[in-house]
Amino acid sequence: MATLSVLSSRKKSTVTRLNRNSKIFKTIIKAIQDKKGENITSLDLRKVPEAVADFFIICQATSTTQVKAIGDFVQHEVEQHCGEKPYKHEGYQQSHWILVDYVNIVVHVMQPDARAFYNIEDMWSDAEATGHS
Repeated sequence: MATLSVLSSRKKSTVTRLNRNSKIFKTIIKAIQDKKGENITSLDLRKVPEAVADFFIICQATSTTQVKAIGDFVQHEVEQHCGEKPYKHEGYQQSHWILVDYVNIVVHVMQPDARAFYNIEDMWSDAEATGHS
């Protein structure tokens, strides 16, 4: 299993500690919900020493079109409401798994087969998982 280059090429910011009530966190969750993302889960990585972010937000979509739409909308809404642009984003060419990296929050938008294969929730099982309906 290859790691995504964006996760291994940058260091976690120590400037701002986020929580689930942070504006950017809420904006991302709402953007995913607005585009009908499914099985939304956030992983709180703040107590995991080797973690590269404070949170992972993971969701799935049923088609490449929906994966791309969610990734685009997350970026649009975060820029509109929080004034933040992503540090990096990857996966738009194939759109099976799009990653949008805001340094302290990394958003994973995946098709069900990619999500089952990579099983991020199990890889980061030390993190507290929360579902968002």
